[in-house]
Amino acid sequence: MPESKTVGLFLVTALAEIVGCYLPYLWLREGKTAWLLVPGALSLAAFAWLLTLHPTAAGRVYAAYGGVYIFTAIMWLWVVDGIKPTAWDLAGSAVALLGMAIIMLGPRVS
Repeated sequence: MPESKTVGLFLVTALAEIVGCYLPYLWLREGKTAWLLVPGALSLAAFAWLLTLHPTAAGRVYAAYGGVYIFTAIMWLWVVDGIKPTAWDLAGSAVALLGMAIIMLGPRVS
């Protein structure tokens, strides 16, 4: 799978995971309706399914995905929560994305 498709899939996967966790958070912490648990559970199921679409070893996928998840979570902080990331947030995201790139693009011994 080309790297751009993989990163796109990682972004969609991260959104599914964040939504799946954010909706129960709204119920538990913000007093929103318990009905949010239904789309939250569906979103987490989609997250698990999306991880299976990658053609490489699961451990490597999870490790590389973590970098994209960190970046996506910081963007969520900004876009959804309305909190502007600090320079430290952005630097940490950049380091995580660099780690993801090293894992994804590193040479493989067959």
